[in-house]
Amino acid sequence: MKKYIITILVCITMTLGVIYKLDDLVNILSPLFDSTPAVILENKNRFAKKDSYEFVQSTDDFVPYNYQDLLNIFYTALDAGYETFTFYCPTEYLDCVKDVERISNPNNIDILTTLGNYVSPYNNFTTMRIQYDTAGEVTLDISHLYSKEDINLIGSKIDSIWKEIVTTDMTNEDIIYAFHDYIINNTKYDELYEKELNEKKTPTHQSAKANGPLFEGYAICSGYTDVMAIVLDKLGLRNFKIASNTHVWNAVYINDKWVHLDLTWDDPVSENHEVNTLLHKFYLIDTETLEGFDIKDHTFDKSIYLELK
Repeated sequence: MKKYIITILVCITMTLGVIYKLDDLVNILSPLFDSTPAVILENKNRFAKKDSYEFVQSTDDFVPYNYQDLLNIFYTALDAGYETFTFYCPTEYLDCVKDVERISNPNNIDILTTLGNYVSPYNNFTTMRIQYDTAGEVTLDISHLYSKEDINLIGSKIDSIWKEIVTTDMTNEDIIYAFHDYIINNTKYDELYEKELNEKKTPTHQSAKANGPLFEGYAICSGYTDVMAIVLDKLGLRNFKIASNTHVWNAVYINDKWVHLDLTWDDPVSENHEVNTLLHKFYLIDTETLEGFDIKDHTFDKSIYLELK
């Protein structure tokens, strides 16, 4: 039977060769001989942005052939909001498992956190367990930063604020300005958060997430940034988070250019801790302006965040 099938395929090949070029034949027949298991795809959730960037791109091809392909697959799975996802290394990609090890190495956690900066905060992860074997099967088990309850509460709160501060005649820039001021006026930088973590205490406030500024009035940079990212997503504006070694803030594409938006540095801690200072120094500024301030916290890797180089 096997010989019979092969004979048929050869005959088909010869016949089709009259019509198709060799490349076309390869595309037609290769699925018949491909030993790589098929990837099972679930529907992406409603927070998937499906955007591509200079550093990483959304993909529909889940068979990797190089390191960039792997990054794209990891990013696409995160962006989709998957809780578990399995793909397979093809035999042609000899270093695939080695590169998966490189991405999953705890000493290289910056690789995964950078990918998380490009997805909705709701689809970002708190832990990602990566399992792989020598045969090339790779499974991602993703625990998300925000629970369904968090998402419902945050969404309702932002909708409520929206009704309070947004009018129909406002531009996107006006709305960003209004939320920028609202968040800062209702939030203080949480000076105790890092100290409590260092002392292995459970932080008093959820300052690292959007919950902190929206419901408790306290935030650190990631809390400010997540709230603004959620607002920017609601506006339908392309955006991502930029991270340096010590800080994180927002990047947004508006008025045909990429600019920086940093609520943390526009809400400085004053000597009189009762005074809530509001600035617009870091509001929708270009990279040249940002670098002119010469602040170490804002030194970012331009080989990653290429849109803002």
